[in-house]
Amino acid sequence: MRFLLAEDDDYLARALAQGLGSRGYAVDAARSGKEAIQALSDSEYDLLILDLGLPEVDGSQILRLLRERGSTLPVIIITARDAVQDRIAGLDLGANDYLTKPFDFGELEARIRAILRKNVWGNRMEIHCGLLRFVLNTKEVFVGGEVCEFTPRESAVLEMLLSRAGRLVPKKALVEHLASWEEAPSDNAMEIVIHRLRRKLCTAGVEISTVRGFGYLLRESQ
Repeated sequence: MRFLLAEDDDYLARALAQGLGSRGYAVDAARSGKEAIQALSDSEYDLLILDLGLPEVDGSQILRLLRERGSTLPVIIITARDAVQDRIAGLDLGANDYLTKPFDFGELEARIRAILRKNVWGNRMEIHCGLLRFVLNTKEVFVGGEVCEFTPRESAVLEMLLSRAGRLVPKKALVEHLASWEEAPSDNAMEIVIHRLRRKLCTAGVEISTVRGFGYLLRESQ
């Protein structure tokens, strides 16, 4: 999953990006409202974590603009504005959740999981495909009851393929999905990740097909 973090506090932004990155999420950071708007125009994200007190363009204006454009991007507001009327206003503008500073990182992570579980996975706690079982909260993968170990990049690619199981996932979308990792993957690097996934999932009752020139398709083996 790829997130945009719009937060102007450098210390908090770095801490959140590092923490979320260690959980297997790819995170882009914007330090101002204008940077956030530009990032949202240039890239696709699975979640926006939005501070309201951004310089140049206030976070509430960004949220209003998103919803006026018909965007369904999930948004979690993180802010020092803790008055009841502020929380009501933020939620009424279209935020999916509202968290006041200071907050515990574990709570933010749990709220992220809850939003993604609803918006991406239809409120399921586990995903089953063939003999593969993917646990959403822990990102553990089991094949025939045995734990299967993956690198963070392999896990991220598998999660995206599973979220669209039975449908074509463009290679470009996968590359962009991982583009904020320290080393942006090339087309060749993506093929290596897919090759490793196929090897590790060879007994899982699933197959990852390559559609030349387009992308990849994960489905149960025939």
